[in-house]
Amino acid sequence: MPESSSPYEAVLHAARDVAKLDCALDAELLGTALLGSVYSVADADRATAVRDFVSHFLAATTRRRTAAATTIREVFATLVPDAVGAGQVRRGAQAPSWAAQLGRVRPTGCYAYGDVYGDQTSYLVTFAYDDEDDGGPEHAVVALVDHNIGITKDVFVGASAERVLQQVREMCAEDDLTWFREEDPGRVRDEVDRHLAITDGLSSLPAEGSLATDRALAAARLALLPAATTPPLAEPPRPSSTEISRDFLASAEAARFGLDRVGDDELPSLHFCLSLLLDHAATLPGADPLRWSPAVAGLFLLDWVHRRAVLDMDDAAMLPRVTRAWSAYTARRKGLPEAAAGQTDETVDEMVPEFARLYATGERRSPATAAVAQLISEGVDPDDTEAIEAWIEANRNHLEGGA
Repeated sequence: MPESSSPYEAVLHAARDVAKLDCALDAELLGTALLGSVYSVADADRATAVRDFVSHFLAATTRRRTAAATTIREVFATLVPDAVGAGQVRRGAQAPSWAAQLGRVRPTGCYAYGDVYGDQTSYLVTFAYDDEDDGGPEHAVVALVDHNIGITKDVFVGASAERVLQQVREMCAEDDLTWFREEDPGRVRDEVDRHLAITDGLSSLPAEGSLATDRALAAARLALLPAATTPPLAEPPRPSSTEISRDFLASAEAARFGLDRVGDDELPSLHFCLSLLLDHAATLPGADPLRWSPAVAGLFLLDWVHRRAVLDMDDAAMLPRVTRAWSAYTARRKGLPEAAAGQTDETVDEMVPEFARLYATGERRSPATAAVAQLISEGVDPDDTEAIEAWIEANRNHLEGGA
């Protein structure tokens, strides 16, 4: 490839054979892959960066008359119709016959599937061209929403809707821990768009998947779905943390792990550990205190609790017991199948040794948590402002030397 004088020349070079492709879908897949390079390197609002790039590209190439140039201009205008100048793009005289089918698709099916824990939901929509010969085969758009981090984690465009749908149906039929259903198109559009807007603002993208390369085409397809016409179903009122705490401590699950028989000297640790579980739930998207899974347990035991809490030895000994009981309690409250509850129990058991190691090493403590831990180890009450100020004054030389 010759050295390009601008990124627009680089795109034109990469798309030099676009007019030789067999159908509109192939051209749209090429176009979305090219725009994925812009999306992946943007350091701000990625969707805006792509729109701005297309606007500038259309302005910079307006006098280009080759078949490749006019065709890729039309592809970009189809994928990003809100770019400046997209509405003024006209088909070139040398355009391939399939150019008339760019973006001319209709949705043919809407589905959702996910895990019984509520960690992730995937939305699958199939689309067909008005003219399959020129447009291309019926294809599928799949968007994965991760409810633990609150983003659209991945999108994928599959060139064979039938194969993708069959694979998903078979996967869900064979796995008792997954579900599958037809879904309302408006809900699909709302859920994916809402979470994709958060993804677009991330400083770094998820490492795996086809999010960047397929994002423009997936978004253009999902924009064809009707907007949600009814508000989301109102969730029933959730019990307060106090109500959940009381119910948990009185539960058969708590009794199974001996939490109903702890001595007075252990009660502070028991209540502290339970408060940590509820505090952690409040930091997750949705803030549902009863949504618990192997993934959420891992976030809690192997990351969050080390960064956010200072545990003494009694707390560290108590937390695995409370977490095991909490796993069983939430599984019952959520009505999860026995296999799901068993998998969570097994995962928590496997995590306990690593939890203990991280507690012992303190390697995941945040600077603030490490500082509080040091205060406590030296007998300073972290709630006593005067004591903290006296400690800082006594250690000023050491602190300033460390800085």
